[in-house]
Amino acid sequence: MAKKSKKAKKKLPLAYKPIGFALGWTGGTVAGMAFQKTWKVIRKEDNAPDALDRDRGWGEILLAAAIQGAIFAVVRSAVDRAGAKAIERSTGTWPVPDNEGRD
Repeated sequence: MAKKSKKAKKKLPLAYKPIGFALGWTGGTVAGMAFQKTWKVIRKEDNAPDALDRDRGWGEILLAAAIQGAIFAVVRSAVDRAGAKAIERSTGTWPVPDNEGRD
């Protein structure tokens, strides 16, 4: 019986990968929408600057990139953590081995 439990624990990270991918994709979509709304509040503009926008200055482009990066990092961490906790609650096993992180 103990052997079966160890085998199930080894397979769980592999089974979690598609779930993690779907959660990441959804989280990215939510983060993109949150960034657009945040930029609209900050600058009263519909479109955030892109690094290749000729008419935008360095400060504006770097500010947008910093805000976007912060939002994506927070949303990604929240989605990853919520997904891992849900897997742990439903299976009793953390989806990633203790010695392995995302990065």
